[in-house]
Amino acid sequence: MDNRRLILLLVFSFSLVMLWDGWQKHNHPKVEAPAASQTAGVPTPTPSATAGAAAAVPGQPAATPAAAAAPKAVVRTDILVAEISAQGGDIVRLELTQHKATEDRSRNYVLFDNGEKHNYAAQTGLIGNGLPTHKTLFSLGAQNLELKDGQDAVTLRLDAPATADGIKVAKLITFHRGSYQAEVSYEITNGSGAPIAPHAYFQFTRDGKPAEQPGGFGVQTFTGPAFYTEAEKYQKVSFEDVAAKKAKFVTKSADGWAAMVQHYFVAGWAPASGEREFFANQVSSDLYSAGVILPVAAIAPGQTAKLEVPLYAGPQEQTRLEKFAKGFDLVVDYGWLTIIAAPLFWVLEWFHKLTGNWGWAIILVTIALKALFFPLSAASYKSMAKMKTLGPRLQRMKEQYGDDKMKLQQAMMDLYKREKVNPLGGCLPILIQIPVFIALYWVLLGVVEMRGAPWLGWIQDLSVQDPYYILPLIMGATSFIQTKLNPAPPDPIQAKVMMMMPILFTFMFLWFPAGLVLYWVVNNTLSILQQWQINRMIEAGGKTAE
Repeated sequence: MDNRRLILLLVFSFSLVMLWDGWQKHNHPKVEAPAASQTAGVPTPTPSATAGAAAAVPGQPAATPAAAAAPKAVVRTDILVAEISAQGGDIVRLELTQHKATEDRSRNYVLFDNGEKHNYAAQTGLIGNGLPTHKTLFSLGAQNLELKDGQDAVTLRLDAPATADGIKVAKLITFHRGSYQAEVSYEITNGSGAPIAPHAYFQFTRDGKPAEQPGGFGVQTFTGPAFYTEAEKYQKVSFEDVAAKKAKFVTKSADGWAAMVQHYFVAGWAPASGEREFFANQVSSDLYSAGVILPVAAIAPGQTAKLEVPLYAGPQEQTRLEKFAKGFDLVVDYGWLTIIAAPLFWVLEWFHKLTGNWGWAIILVTIALKALFFPLSAASYKSMAKMKTLGPRLQRMKEQYGDDKMKLQQAMMDLYKREKVNPLGGCLPILIQIPVFIALYWVLLGVVEMRGAPWLGWIQDLSVQDPYYILPLIMGATSFIQTKLNPAPPDPIQAKVMMMMPILFTFMFLWFPAGLVLYWVVNNTLSILQQWQINRMIEAGGKTAE
């Protein structure tokens, strides 16, 4: 097995990826639905969730201004800027100051968005007669809050109008220094003459458009709701399935979290403990909600109860995700080769700690992989080198036997046997390289750590294509050199096809992330050096490394 088989297998593998992506788009078109009423979007617990569920259905809130016109408070920390609307106390805009916008690197990345590019917000509310929902107009305790030097946290308080029977509700949102985690809590004071047992919901409402998509030959990353429980583990739900009411996920559990996932970033609700109910709904033609409903313990007259739920809204940095909730790191999508990609990223991260640069980390990972597979590669190159020395004899056999394919094949097999050459000797290392290559592709495509990471010179972002196509051209040149080092196919047509493969491969890699092309350039260079040395030793009659 030689490098031409590797090229053909890789082309075939990525063709399958493209065909699958096209099939998904064709068979799961975007589903449109009639616009919902203005009062839609407030979840309702199922009857089994609590006794007297009918009483838990919220009444319609008093007339309030549109969310865009409602007063807003701005909270600033060292790594984010949050905009909270008086309507519902929703977080309607969230800027991540440590991450830059994809289209304009001078601007901060916006996760929650109040309509500039997306409709995306973190919403909460209570379920019970007259209790405030995400449509209720709260009073803001402050218009502007900033985390000052020496402070570790800052809290915004919002107060809802008291209900007719004297129930008071306050909503508090606490942000922390250096953290994308916040705590959203309710303080409920029962001023009525009877016990109450409300429910609380915590949801994300988002349009169905992907926030950003990477380049790379048409591969699409997942955007949509996701849920996790100890029993069923990680479950992704497409917007199309939600619209078609075909979404399958765990609806009730004693543990787990709900999230809204997109490329590089995620937002999630992770209640600490207790029974919970998960939901995902279509609110309007291109607006969806997903979240969790929690029961609030019965509150006696004159008593105050507090319910707090952690919120994560930020980049998919795995160390942060692991600290937030069990299984939350699974939102980093490595595709179907997670078993290879996850440890590969661990090694990549370890090298990054040594070098401080993701580009050099990729190079060191490539060298490490090459060293790991050296015995297999050496056997493969040894087989190819021997095959190359047999090239003239194979050509004479072809001329001798002409169109008699059976005799030609028999003569070739006899020659291989005498010379102790296995024409398939390179299969195993090639088959190993393909899943490693695809796994690394998904790592470079999926991990936010690579987003905006420079290497050197003109490569200022390893997660996107080379702006000047220098690395793909170098990769094409090294692929051509490898092809020349391999034994030429006896068939002239096949030989021409194989000489065209480096050109095709270069064209494919023009749109791949620069980090992936860097890996392939280094891998090709090391392979050329190893193969050249083995060819020299074989041609000189020396002994190669086993």
